[in-house]
Amino acid sequence: MEPESLYNLLQLPKEVGPPPEEGLRQGEKKKFLTPTSRKDPRFEELQKVLMEWINAELLPEHIVVRSLEEDMFDGLILHHLFQKLAGVKLEVEEIALTATSQRCKLEVVLAAANRSLQVDERQVKWSVDTIFNKDLLATLHLLVALAKRFQPNVPLPASVQVEVITMESTKSGLKSEKSVEQLTERSKDKDQPSNDVFDELFKLAPEKVNAVKEAIMTFVNQKLDRLGLSVQNLDTQFADGVILLLLIGQLQGFFLHLKEFYLTPSSPAEMLHNVTLALELLKDEGLLTSPVSPEDIVNKDAKSTLRVLYSLFCEHKLKASTDRMPRASPN
Repeated sequence: MEPESLYNLLQLPKEVGPPPEEGLRQGEKKKFLTPTSRKDPRFEELQKVLMEWINAELLPEHIVVRSLEEDMFDGLILHHLFQKLAGVKLEVEEIALTATSQRCKLEVVLAAANRSLQVDERQVKWSVDTIFNKDLLATLHLLVALAKRFQPNVPLPASVQVEVITMESTKSGLKSEKSVEQLTERSKDKDQPSNDVFDELFKLAPEKVNAVKEAIMTFVNQKLDRLGLSVQNLDTQFADGVILLLLIGQLQGFFLHLKEFYLTPSSPAEMLHNVTLALELLKDEGLLTSPVSPEDIVNKDAKSTLRVLYSLFCEHKLKASTDRMPRASPN
């Protein structure tokens, strides 16, 4: 990750005013970008690159995009862009003047785009509702997907990620949750092997996953016992990076000053700082054999967490076993 981008992510987000309660129906969720993420130079660069790409594609049609947040919602630009990229003709109104006709046009365009992108409807990060309501995050996810599918040489900045606040309206009022969302591939993703031992384990032998977790958890708790700590859930308790840093310190003999990390992280940005520091320490020691994203650890990805802990498990279990072997006489 670029230092400037990391610096922006590590700043405490400014207060984001939640929407009025009547703005969300009960059970409805809505995502909001934090002000810090909006001002991130890499986030701004991504919008600039996408706008220049769209304007270059649609130059012969004299269509100009000035704002991705304001200009994409009605389906007009997406209609022309998709037709140009896919080389197809969509049977929709050329000019939709009413909100109803604009939404109908957008539905047709997105349905065609989704078929072309071959996306899983359950995992797609945009919808007619989000695009029509000028959701910038959803719009960017869609445009990045279209660029990667049809124009893979578009120079999208790597490792663009944003801090997101998800608001949900419940019977008891508004609930909020913070998370980190990835917009473009991390710069090292292309170097990561498509499958490793944990991909195979989760896919071919899921019944063995718990056994692996138990073995690693026993090892971890043995090492953390002297600190008066214990772990009951590998998937969640390493997400903030605190226990991971303390474990590395115990095993590798590091002393980490409290000024170097957040002992009680209160935001995804602080958690990301801790996990990034831990992974950098492991890389410096030559212990991290497979690329691991700090964002995946923060987002409680089980495979990524196991990859990191397994590297420590192998190093120190092997070392302990070797130390216990009888040594040959010097003579």
